[in-house]
Amino acid sequence: MVVLDFLKDILSEPAFLMGLIACLGLLALKSPAHKVMTGTLGPILGYLMLSAGAGVIVANLEPLSQMIETGFHITGVVPNNEAVTSVAQEVLGVETMSILVVGLLFNLLIARLTRFKYIFLTGHHSFFMACLLSAVLGSLDFKGLVLIVVGGFILGAWSAISPAIGQQYTLKATDGDEIAMGHFGSLGYYLSGWIGSLVGKGSQSTEDIQVSEKWNFLRNTTISTALIMVVFYLIAAIAAGTSFVETLSEGQNPIIFAILSGLKFAVGVAIVYAGVRMILADLIPAFEGISSKLIPNAVPAVDCAVFFPYAPTAVILGFAFSFLGGLIGMFILGAVGGVLIIPGMVPHFFCGATAGIYGNATGGRRGAIVGSFVNGLLLAFLPALLLPVLGNLGFSNTTFGDVDFGVLGILLGRLGSMAGSLGVYLIVGILAVILIFPSFAHQSNEAINNHE
Repeated sequence: MVVLDFLKDILSEPAFLMGLIACLGLLALKSPAHKVMTGTLGPILGYLMLSAGAGVIVANLEPLSQMIETGFHITGVVPNNEAVTSVAQEVLGVETMSILVVGLLFNLLIARLTRFKYIFLTGHHSFFMACLLSAVLGSLDFKGLVLIVVGGFILGAWSAISPAIGQQYTLKATDGDEIAMGHFGSLGYYLSGWIGSLVGKGSQSTEDIQVSEKWNFLRNTTISTALIMVVFYLIAAIAAGTSFVETLSEGQNPIIFAILSGLKFAVGVAIVYAGVRMILADLIPAFEGISSKLIPNAVPAVDCAVFFPYAPTAVILGFAFSFLGGLIGMFILGAVGGVLIIPGMVPHFFCGATAGIYGNATGGRRGAIVGSFVNGLLLAFLPALLLPVLGNLGFSNTTFGDVDFGVLGILLGRLGSMAGSLGVYLIVGILAVILIFPSFAHQSNEAINNHE
Protein backbone atom coordinates (compact mmCIF):
# COMPACT_ATOMS: atom_id res chain seq x y z
CA MET A 1 0.00 0.00 0.00
CA VAL A 2 2.89 2.38 0.80
CA VAL A 3 4.48 1.54 -2.58
CA LEU A 4 1.16 2.19 -4.37
CA ASP A 5 0.78 5.52 -2.59
CA PHE A 6 4.32 6.45 -3.62
CA LEU A 7 3.61 5.46 -7.25
CA LYS A 8 0.36 7.40 -7.22
CA ASP A 9 2.11 10.52 -5.99
CA ILE A 10 4.85 10.17 -8.64
CA LEU A 11 2.46 9.46 -11.51
CA SER A 12 -0.03 12.19 -10.59
CA GLU A 13 2.74 14.80 -10.43
CA PRO A 14 3.47 15.96 -14.00
CA ALA A 15 6.79 17.56 -12.99
CA PHE A 16 8.24 14.17 -11.97
CA LEU A 17 6.63 12.43 -14.94
CA MET A 18 8.20 14.90 -17.39
CA GLY A 19 11.56 14.66 -15.62
CA LEU A 20 11.42 10.85 -15.70
CA ILE A 21 10.59 10.79 -19.42
CA ALA A 22 13.36 13.33 -20.18
CA CYS A 23 15.83 11.27 -18.11
CA LEU A 24 14.95 8.05 -19.96
CA GLY A 25 15.33 9.83 -23.30
CA LEU A 26 18.74 11.28 -22.41
CA LEU A 27 19.95 7.91 -21.10
CA ALA A 28 18.77 6.28 -24.33
CA LEU A 29 20.83 8.87 -26.24
CA LYS A 30 23.83 7.99 -23.99
CA SER A 31 24.20 11.64 -23.00
CA PRO A 32 26.95 12.59 -20.51
CA ALA A 33 25.98 12.54 -16.81
CA HIS A 34 25.91 16.35 -16.47
CA LYS A 35 23.57 16.64 -19.47
CA VAL A 36 21.30 13.95 -18.04
CA MET A 37 21.13 15.88 -14.76
CA THR A 38 20.43 19.30 -16.32
CA GLY A 39 18.11 17.84 -18.98
CA THR A 40 16.09 16.05 -16.26
CA LEU A 41 15.93 19.05 -13.94
CA GLY A 42 14.93 21.48 -16.72
CA PRO A 43 11.45 20.02 -17.41
CA ILE A 44 10.86 19.44 -13.66
CA LEU A 45 11.69 23.04 -12.76
CA GLY A 46 9.83 24.32 -15.83
CA TYR A 47 6.68 22.43 -14.89
CA LEU A 48 6.94 23.58 -11.26
CA MET A 49 7.15 27.15 -12.61
CA LEU A 50 4.13 26.48 -14.82
CA SER A 51 2.26 25.04 -11.81
CA ALA A 52 3.26 27.99 -9.63
CA GLY A 53 1.98 30.39 -12.28
CA ALA A 54 -1.23 28.38 -12.67
CA GLY A 55 -1.61 28.43 -8.87
CA VAL A 56 -1.38 32.24 -8.86
CA ILE A 57 -3.97 32.39 -11.66
CA VAL A 58 -6.37 29.99 -9.89
CA ALA A 59 -5.96 31.75 -6.51
CA ASN A 60 -6.91 35.08 -8.09
CA LEU A 61 -9.75 33.65 -10.18
CA GLU A 62 -11.52 32.32 -7.08
CA PRO A 63 -12.40 35.78 -5.60
CA LEU A 64 -13.38 37.00 -9.09
CA SER A 65 -15.82 34.09 -9.38
CA GLN A 66 -17.27 34.83 -5.92
CA MET A 67 -17.66 38.54 -6.68
CA ILE A 68 -19.50 37.75 -9.93
CA GLU A 69 -21.83 35.28 -8.17
CA THR A 70 -22.63 37.82 -5.44
CA GLY A 71 -22.72 40.93 -7.60
CA PHE A 72 -25.01 39.44 -10.21
CA HIS A 73 -27.02 37.18 -7.82
CA ILE A 74 -26.17 33.83 -9.41
CA THR A 75 -26.34 30.50 -7.55
CA GLY A 76 -25.78 27.01 -8.94
CA VAL A 77 -23.14 24.36 -9.59
CA VAL A 78 -19.57 25.48 -10.34
CA PRO A 79 -17.56 22.98 -12.45
CA ASN A 80 -14.09 22.52 -10.98
CA ASN A 81 -11.95 19.40 -11.54
CA GLU A 82 -9.87 19.89 -8.38
CA ALA A 83 -12.94 20.34 -6.17
CA VAL A 84 -14.88 17.32 -7.44
CA THR A 85 -11.74 15.13 -7.27
CA SER A 86 -11.11 16.09 -3.65
CA VAL A 87 -14.71 15.13 -2.80
CA ALA A 88 -14.33 11.84 -4.67
CA GLN A 89 -11.14 10.79 -2.88
CA GLU A 90 -13.11 10.20 0.33
CA VAL A 91 -15.02 7.33 -1.30
CA LEU A 92 -13.03 6.37 -4.42
CA GLY A 93 -9.38 6.79 -3.37
CA VAL A 94 -8.10 3.25 -3.98
CA GLU A 95 -10.02 2.78 -7.26
CA THR A 96 -8.82 6.13 -8.66
CA MET A 97 -5.18 5.42 -7.75
CA SER A 98 -5.29 1.92 -9.26
CA ILE A 99 -6.93 3.11 -12.52
CA LEU A 100 -4.28 5.85 -12.78
CA VAL A 101 -1.35 3.37 -12.59
CA VAL A 102 -2.97 0.82 -14.95
CA GLY A 103 -3.94 3.64 -17.36
CA LEU A 104 -0.36 4.91 -17.63
CA LEU A 105 0.93 1.38 -18.31
CA PHE A 106 -1.70 0.90 -21.04
CA ASN A 107 -0.74 4.28 -22.57
CA LEU A 108 2.93 3.23 -22.82
CA LEU A 109 1.98 -0.21 -24.19
CA ILE A 110 -0.32 1.34 -26.81
CA ALA A 111 2.40 3.83 -27.84
CA ARG A 112 4.88 0.96 -28.24
CA LEU A 113 2.62 -1.45 -30.17
CA THR A 114 0.32 0.77 -32.27
CA ARG A 115 0.54 3.90 -34.43
CA PHE A 116 -0.92 5.96 -31.57
CA LYS A 117 2.56 7.03 -30.41
CA TYR A 118 1.34 9.77 -28.08
CA ILE A 119 2.59 9.65 -24.47
CA PHE A 120 0.27 11.63 -22.18
CA LEU A 121 2.38 13.65 -19.74
CA THR A 122 -0.24 15.73 -17.93
CA GLY A 123 -0.44 13.53 -14.83
CA HIS A 124 -2.99 15.58 -12.88
CA HIS A 125 -5.45 15.33 -15.79
CA SER A 126 -4.89 11.56 -15.93
CA PHE A 127 -5.72 11.57 -12.21
CA PHE A 128 -8.95 13.56 -12.82
CA MET A 129 -9.98 11.17 -15.62
CA ALA A 130 -9.21 8.15 -13.41
CA CYS A 131 -11.50 9.69 -10.80
CA LEU A 132 -14.30 10.28 -13.33
CA LEU A 133 -14.02 6.69 -14.61
CA SER A 134 -14.08 5.22 -11.10
CA ALA A 135 -17.22 7.27 -10.30
CA VAL A 136 -19.13 6.45 -13.51
CA LEU A 137 -18.13 2.75 -13.65
CA GLY A 138 -18.82 2.41 -9.91
CA SER A 139 -22.33 3.81 -10.41
CA LEU A 140 -22.81 1.10 -13.09
CA ASP A 141 -21.94 -1.61 -10.49
CA PHE A 142 -18.40 -2.34 -11.73
CA LYS A 143 -16.23 -3.44 -8.81
CA GLY A 144 -12.74 -4.62 -7.88
CA LEU A 145 -10.32 -5.85 -10.53
CA VAL A 146 -12.84 -5.53 -13.39
CA LEU A 147 -13.42 -1.84 -12.58
CA ILE A 148 -9.65 -1.19 -12.42
CA VAL A 149 -8.77 -3.00 -15.67
CA VAL A 150 -11.70 -1.56 -17.66
CA GLY A 151 -11.14 1.93 -16.26
CA GLY A 152 -7.38 1.68 -16.80
CA PHE A 153 -7.79 0.56 -20.41
CA ILE A 154 -10.23 3.39 -21.20
CA LEU A 155 -7.86 5.92 -19.58
CA GLY A 156 -4.80 4.55 -21.43
CA ALA A 157 -6.64 4.34 -24.75
CA TRP A 158 -8.08 7.86 -24.55
CA SER A 159 -4.67 9.21 -23.44
CA ALA A 160 -3.25 7.93 -26.76
CA ILE A 161 -6.27 8.58 -29.02
CA SER A 162 -7.26 12.10 -27.89
CA PRO A 163 -3.94 13.76 -28.87
CA ALA A 164 -4.08 12.02 -32.28
CA ILE A 165 -7.61 13.19 -33.14
CA GLY A 166 -6.63 16.83 -33.59
CA GLN A 167 -2.86 16.57 -34.13
CA GLN A 168 -3.14 18.30 -37.51
CA TYR A 169 -4.70 21.32 -35.76
CA THR A 170 -2.01 21.12 -33.04
CA LEU A 171 0.75 21.27 -35.67
CA LYS A 172 -0.86 24.42 -37.10
CA ALA A 173 -1.14 25.98 -33.64
CA THR A 174 2.53 25.26 -32.83
CA ASP A 175 4.03 26.01 -36.26
CA GLY A 176 4.97 22.35 -36.66
CA ASP A 177 6.65 21.75 -33.28
CA GLU A 178 6.67 18.04 -32.41
CA ILE A 179 4.31 18.17 -29.44
CA ALA A 180 0.67 17.10 -28.99
CA MET A 181 -2.26 18.13 -26.84
CA GLY A 182 -2.22 16.28 -23.51
CA HIS A 183 -5.27 17.82 -21.84
CA PHE A 184 -8.79 16.48 -21.45
CA GLY A 185 -10.43 19.56 -22.92
CA SER A 186 -9.04 18.43 -26.27
CA LEU A 187 -12.33 17.82 -28.11
CA GLY A 188 -13.33 21.43 -27.43
CA TYR A 189 -10.01 22.68 -28.87
CA TYR A 190 -10.27 20.54 -31.99
CA LEU A 191 -13.88 21.65 -32.51
CA SER A 192 -12.66 25.25 -32.25
CA GLY A 193 -9.97 24.51 -34.85
CA TRP A 194 -12.58 22.97 -37.17
CA ILE A 195 -14.94 25.93 -36.68
CA GLY A 196 -12.04 28.29 -37.42
CA SER A 197 -11.46 26.54 -40.75
CA LEU A 198 -15.15 27.13 -41.63
CA VAL A 199 -15.62 30.75 -40.54
CA GLY A 200 -12.15 32.27 -40.71
CA LYS A 201 -11.30 32.43 -44.40
CA GLY A 202 -9.25 35.59 -44.94
CA SER A 203 -9.39 36.57 -41.26
CA GLN A 204 -6.21 38.10 -39.88
CA SER A 205 -4.35 36.22 -37.13
CA THR A 206 -4.85 37.58 -33.64
CA GLU A 207 -1.06 37.94 -33.44
CA ASP A 208 -0.92 40.15 -36.57
CA ILE A 209 -3.40 42.74 -35.38
CA GLN A 210 -2.02 46.15 -36.35
CA VAL A 211 -1.63 48.41 -33.34
CA SER A 212 -0.92 52.15 -33.46
CA GLU A 213 2.55 53.07 -32.15
CA LYS A 214 1.09 54.80 -29.09
CA TRP A 215 -0.66 51.51 -28.18
CA ASN A 216 2.43 49.41 -28.90
CA PHE A 217 2.86 48.61 -25.19
CA LEU A 218 -0.15 46.29 -25.57
CA ARG A 219 2.10 43.91 -27.51
CA ASN A 220 3.73 43.17 -24.15
CA THR A 221 1.59 40.18 -23.12
CA THR A 222 2.03 40.72 -19.39
CA ILE A 223 0.98 44.39 -19.55
CA SER A 224 -2.02 43.81 -21.85
CA THR A 225 -3.20 40.88 -19.68
CA ALA A 226 -2.84 43.03 -16.56
CA LEU A 227 -4.89 45.92 -18.00
CA ILE A 228 -7.70 43.66 -19.25
CA MET A 229 -7.93 41.69 -16.01
CA VAL A 230 -7.89 44.83 -13.82
CA VAL A 231 -11.00 46.02 -15.72
CA PHE A 232 -12.66 42.59 -15.15
CA TYR A 233 -11.92 42.72 -11.41
CA LEU A 234 -13.04 46.34 -10.97
CA ILE A 235 -16.42 45.65 -12.62
CA ALA A 236 -16.94 42.53 -10.47
CA ALA A 237 -15.88 44.35 -7.26
CA ILE A 238 -18.23 47.28 -7.90
CA ALA A 239 -21.11 44.88 -8.65
CA ALA A 240 -20.44 42.79 -5.50
CA GLY A 241 -20.30 45.86 -3.21
CA THR A 242 -17.79 47.09 -0.65
CA SER A 243 -18.94 44.99 2.30
CA PHE A 244 -18.71 41.65 0.44
CA VAL A 245 -15.36 42.43 -1.21
CA GLU A 246 -13.90 43.31 2.21
CA THR A 247 -14.70 39.76 3.39
CA LEU A 248 -12.45 38.50 0.58
CA SER A 249 -9.77 41.16 0.92
CA GLU A 250 -9.45 40.90 4.72
CA GLY A 251 -10.33 44.54 5.13
CA GLN A 252 -8.24 45.90 2.26
CA ASN A 253 -9.86 48.65 0.19
CA PRO A 254 -12.00 46.90 -2.49
CA ILE A 255 -10.62 48.97 -5.39
CA ILE A 256 -7.02 48.32 -4.33
CA PHE A 257 -7.86 44.60 -3.88
CA ALA A 258 -9.39 44.44 -7.39
CA ILE A 259 -6.41 46.17 -9.01
CA LEU A 260 -3.86 43.99 -7.17
CA SER A 261 -5.78 40.81 -8.06
CA GLY A 262 -5.75 41.73 -11.76
CA LEU A 263 -2.02 42.50 -11.64
CA LYS A 264 -1.23 39.25 -9.75
CA PHE A 265 -3.20 37.33 -12.37
CA ALA A 266 -0.94 38.80 -15.08
CA VAL A 267 2.15 37.83 -13.05
CA GLY A 268 0.81 34.26 -12.91
CA VAL A 269 0.49 34.21 -16.72
CA ALA A 270 4.07 35.51 -17.08
CA ILE A 271 5.37 32.73 -14.78
CA VAL A 272 3.46 30.13 -16.88
CA TYR A 273 5.15 31.42 -20.05
CA ALA A 274 8.62 31.25 -18.46
CA GLY A 275 7.97 27.69 -17.24
CA VAL A 276 6.79 26.59 -20.68
CA ARG A 277 10.02 27.82 -22.28
CA MET A 278 12.06 25.75 -19.78
CA ILE A 279 9.97 22.62 -20.40
CA LEU A 280 10.23 22.75 -24.19
CA ALA A 281 13.96 23.59 -24.18
CA ASP A 282 14.83 20.20 -22.61
CA LEU A 283 11.82 17.92 -23.14
CA ILE A 284 11.68 17.93 -26.94
CA PRO A 285 15.41 17.09 -27.45
CA ALA A 286 15.19 14.36 -24.79
CA PHE A 287 12.19 12.87 -26.59
CA GLU A 288 14.48 12.06 -29.52
CA GLY A 289 15.97 9.37 -27.25
CA ILE A 290 12.53 7.95 -26.43
CA SER A 291 11.67 7.96 -30.14
CA SER A 292 14.88 6.38 -31.37
CA LYS A 293 15.39 3.70 -28.70
CA LEU A 294 12.38 2.92 -26.51
CA ILE A 295 9.17 3.89 -28.34
CA PRO A 296 9.99 4.73 -31.98
CA ASN A 297 8.44 8.04 -33.19
CA ALA A 298 6.95 8.83 -29.77
CA VAL A 299 5.30 12.27 -29.42
CA PRO A 300 4.94 14.05 -26.04
CA ALA A 301 1.36 15.14 -25.23
CA VAL A 302 1.63 18.13 -22.89
CA ASP A 303 -0.55 20.46 -20.79
CA CYS A 304 -2.70 23.09 -22.54
CA ALA A 305 -0.78 25.96 -20.89
CA VAL A 306 2.30 24.91 -22.87
CA PHE A 307 0.51 26.27 -25.97
CA PHE A 308 -0.13 29.77 -24.57
CA PRO A 309 3.12 31.40 -25.81
CA TYR A 310 2.29 30.45 -29.42
CA ALA A 311 -0.58 32.98 -29.59
CA PRO A 312 -0.76 35.24 -26.48
CA THR A 313 -3.44 37.55 -27.93
CA ALA A 314 -5.65 34.56 -28.76
CA VAL A 315 -5.32 33.50 -25.09
CA ILE A 316 -7.10 36.66 -23.91
CA LEU A 317 -9.70 36.64 -26.71
CA GLY A 318 -10.39 32.94 -26.10
CA PHE A 319 -10.92 33.44 -22.36
CA ALA A 320 -13.29 36.40 -22.88
CA PHE A 321 -15.49 34.73 -25.51
CA SER A 322 -15.49 31.33 -23.78
CA PHE A 323 -16.72 33.06 -20.63
CA LEU A 324 -19.39 34.87 -22.67
CA GLY A 325 -20.49 31.49 -24.11
CA GLY A 326 -20.63 30.08 -20.57
CA LEU A 327 -22.85 32.96 -19.40
CA ILE A 328 -25.26 32.53 -22.32
CA GLY A 329 -25.28 28.75 -21.74
CA MET A 330 -26.14 29.37 -18.07
CA PHE A 331 -29.09 31.60 -19.03
CA ILE A 332 -30.34 28.99 -21.54
CA LEU A 333 -30.14 26.27 -18.86
CA GLY A 334 -32.06 28.53 -16.47
CA ALA A 335 -34.73 29.22 -19.09
CA VAL A 336 -35.33 25.50 -19.79
CA GLY A 337 -35.30 24.58 -16.10
CA GLY A 338 -31.97 22.71 -16.14
CA VAL A 339 -29.24 22.67 -13.49
CA LEU A 340 -27.67 26.13 -13.42
CA ILE A 341 -23.99 25.77 -14.35
CA ILE A 342 -22.14 28.89 -13.19
CA PRO A 343 -19.18 29.64 -15.50
CA GLY A 344 -16.10 28.42 -13.64
CA MET A 345 -13.26 30.89 -14.14
CA VAL A 346 -10.58 28.17 -14.13
CA PRO A 347 -11.97 26.00 -16.99
CA HIS A 348 -12.99 29.07 -18.99
CA PHE A 349 -9.54 30.59 -18.69
CA PHE A 350 -7.44 27.52 -19.47
CA CYS A 351 -9.83 25.79 -21.90
CA GLY A 352 -11.19 29.00 -23.43
CA ALA A 353 -7.68 30.34 -24.02
CA THR A 354 -6.59 27.11 -25.69
CA ALA A 355 -9.74 27.01 -27.84
CA GLY A 356 -8.86 30.55 -28.90
CA ILE A 357 -5.35 29.44 -29.94
CA TYR A 358 -6.73 26.56 -32.04
CA GLY A 359 -9.48 28.69 -33.60
CA ASN A 360 -6.89 31.34 -34.47
CA ALA A 361 -4.54 28.75 -35.99
CA THR A 362 -7.14 27.79 -38.62
CA GLY A 363 -9.34 30.89 -38.84
CA GLY A 364 -7.60 33.96 -37.43
CA ARG A 365 -9.56 36.36 -35.25
CA ARG A 366 -12.96 35.08 -36.40
CA GLY A 367 -11.91 31.50 -35.70
CA ALA A 368 -10.63 32.42 -32.23
CA ILE A 369 -13.82 34.28 -31.32
CA VAL A 370 -16.39 31.80 -32.67
CA GLY A 371 -14.41 28.69 -31.69
CA SER A 372 -13.89 29.77 -28.08
CA PHE A 373 -17.51 30.95 -27.81
CA VAL A 374 -18.76 27.47 -28.83
CA ASN A 375 -16.28 25.96 -26.36
CA GLY A 376 -17.89 28.15 -23.65
CA LEU A 377 -21.35 26.82 -24.53
CA LEU A 378 -20.04 23.24 -24.21
CA LEU A 379 -18.56 24.09 -20.79
CA ALA A 380 -22.11 25.00 -19.70
CA PHE A 381 -24.16 22.18 -21.25
CA LEU A 382 -21.85 19.16 -20.82
CA PRO A 383 -21.40 19.48 -17.01
CA ALA A 384 -25.20 19.77 -16.66
CA LEU A 385 -25.69 16.54 -18.62
CA LEU A 386 -22.82 14.83 -16.75
CA LEU A 387 -24.20 15.35 -13.22
CA PRO A 388 -26.85 12.57 -13.35
CA VAL A 389 -24.32 9.86 -14.36
CA LEU A 390 -21.81 10.56 -11.56
CA GLY A 391 -23.61 8.45 -8.94
CA ASN A 392 -22.94 9.72 -5.41
CA LEU A 393 -20.67 12.49 -6.75
CA GLY A 394 -23.66 14.00 -8.54
CA PHE A 395 -24.93 15.28 -5.18
CA SER A 396 -21.87 17.46 -4.50
CA ASN A 397 -22.08 21.13 -5.48
CA THR A 398 -19.47 20.78 -8.20
CA THR A 399 -18.63 18.61 -11.21
CA PHE A 400 -15.95 17.99 -13.83
CA GLY A 401 -15.44 21.01 -16.06
CA ASP A 402 -13.59 20.16 -19.27
CA VAL A 403 -15.09 18.86 -22.52
CA ASP A 404 -13.54 15.37 -22.68
CA PHE A 405 -14.75 14.57 -19.15
CA GLY A 406 -18.28 15.52 -20.18
CA VAL A 407 -18.29 13.60 -23.48
CA LEU A 408 -16.67 10.42 -22.12
CA GLY A 409 -18.62 10.46 -18.84
CA ILE A 410 -22.00 11.02 -20.53
CA LEU A 411 -21.29 8.38 -23.20
CA LEU A 412 -20.26 5.76 -20.64
CA GLY A 413 -23.08 6.63 -18.24
CA ARG A 414 -25.87 6.68 -20.83
CA LEU A 415 -24.77 3.53 -22.67
CA GLY A 416 -24.15 1.79 -19.34
CA SER A 417 -27.60 2.68 -17.99
CA MET A 418 -29.30 1.54 -21.23
CA ALA A 419 -27.33 -1.66 -21.90
CA GLY A 420 -25.62 -2.37 -18.54
CA SER A 421 -22.06 -3.70 -18.57
CA LEU A 422 -22.53 -4.65 -22.26
CA GLY A 423 -22.66 -0.93 -23.13
CA VAL A 424 -19.34 -0.30 -21.38
CA TYR A 425 -17.70 -3.31 -23.07
CA LEU A 426 -18.98 -2.00 -26.41
CA ILE A 427 -17.03 1.23 -25.80
CA VAL A 428 -13.95 -0.79 -24.80
CA GLY A 429 -14.27 -2.79 -28.04
CA ILE A 430 -14.64 0.35 -30.18
CA LEU A 431 -11.53 1.89 -28.57
CA ALA A 432 -9.57 -1.34 -29.22
CA VAL A 433 -10.60 -1.34 -32.91
CA ILE A 434 -9.62 2.34 -33.27
CA LEU A 435 -6.19 1.56 -31.81
CA ILE A 436 -5.51 -1.55 -33.92
CA PHE A 437 -7.07 -0.67 -37.31
CA PRO A 438 -4.55 2.01 -38.54
CA SER A 439 -1.64 -0.43 -38.20
CA PHE A 440 -3.36 -2.85 -40.62
CA ALA A 441 -4.71 -0.15 -42.94
CA HIS A 442 -1.36 1.54 -43.48
CA GLN A 443 1.98 -0.14 -42.83
CA SER A 444 3.96 2.60 -41.11
CA ASN A 445 5.72 3.13 -37.81
CA GLU A 446 5.07 6.88 -37.74
CA ALA A 447 2.66 8.40 -35.22
CA ILE A 448 -0.79 8.66 -36.79
CA ASN A 449 -1.83 12.18 -37.95
CA ASN A 450 1.57 13.65 -37.02
CA HIS A 451 1.94 15.50 -40.32
CA GLU A 452 0.43 18.66 -41.77
